[in-house]
Amino acid sequence: MRRLVLLMGLALAGLAHAAPEKGDGKLFDPVAGVVMSPRCINCHQVEAPHQKDIGIVHAQQVVRGKDGHGSPALHCAACHQASNTAQGKVPGAPNWHLAPLSMRWQGLDKKGVCQQMRDPARNGNRKTGEQVIEHMKTDPLVLWAWNPGNNRTQPPMSHEEFVAVLEKWAAAGMPCPD
Repeated sequence: MRRLVLLMGLALAGLAHAAPEKGDGKLFDPVAGVVMSPRCINCHQVEAPHQKDIGIVHAQQVVRGKDGHGSPALHCAACHQASNTAQGKVPGAPNWHLAPLSMRWQGLDKKGVCQQMRDPARNGNRKTGEQVIEHMKTDPLVLWAWNPGNNRTQPPMSHEEFVAVLEKWAAAGMPCPD
């Protein structure tokens, strides 16, 4: 009888490790799959935006500038309009710009991006998971990732699926991977 109870306990413990639970950093994995994809990471850079799925530095020697909108001589809006143009070859969304420098993900691993996304000092002053989710649901630059034009790859899941995994992660307390 003791063996049976012990075996059942071990089996249940194994199940607990197989499925993410509240507070499990694995809940961030599908979020990371999106936010670390080229559509997001290319604009969460330090000095200059990156392009293409391979993340090359932006052509035309584009740089961040003081406010993330490019240099005085070449603002992002000089080419990037409110929507994709030139048959989708030039991406666009309202107020096209780099993410604020405090929100740069360049050089961070999955854990670092997670920690930044939940830190109000480095996430646009979003103090709750709900505020992070609202940003991901409504910001035109975020939404552009699912309509990038010109055969650019999209994030690895639909926007609706992304919001669902964000909600699950937030409900668990926004845990980060080890």
